[in-house]
Amino acid sequence: MGSDHISGDTSPNELPADTHAELPTDPDTVRPLHLRPTAILWVLLGGACGTGLRYWVEDLLLHHDTGWPWGTFAVNLIGAFALGALLEGLARSGEDAGWRRRWRLLLGTGFCGSFTTYSSFALEMSLLSHRGAVPLAMGYGLASVVAGIVCAWAGIAVAGAALHRQTGEVS
Repeated sequence: MGSDHISGDTSPNELPADTHAELPTDPDTVRPLHLRPTAILWVLLGGACGTGLRYWVEDLLLHHDTGWPWGTFAVNLIGAFALGALLEGLARSGEDAGWRRRWRLLLGTGFCGSFTTYSSFALEMSLLSHRGAVPLAMGYGLASVVAGIVCAWAGIAVAGAALHRQTGEVS
């Protein structure tokens, strides 16, 4: 028993287990974006506006006995176009920092993320199927996805063309 080491203690070469692995080891490390209160606030503000506008659009464009969920269809296509245009404009204007990042969080993640509603899209497809309107549900699903891709592409193209004219770039 010539050792001063007490059972259960760590030896001088062993460090105790890190009980706060989520914290950076370097105090100067930048906190991840999703953990920054200001980033969360931008998303929250955009999300509140997007949700309110979605509610209004869906209320305005009720089914009107056609069976087709026009409100959800419209907000998803408008949102795809807007997100494509926004992200193209931001990408062409510089790196994702400062005001560009705030606009992306406010309008892209917050507003467009809450304005569009793919959960309602899935629910409406399920409800149409359960009511026996399987061809309509399949058509709605296919039209939503294809038209959403086309609208996102159109948003990218429109923003690219607008910025091209504005800056006078030569292709």
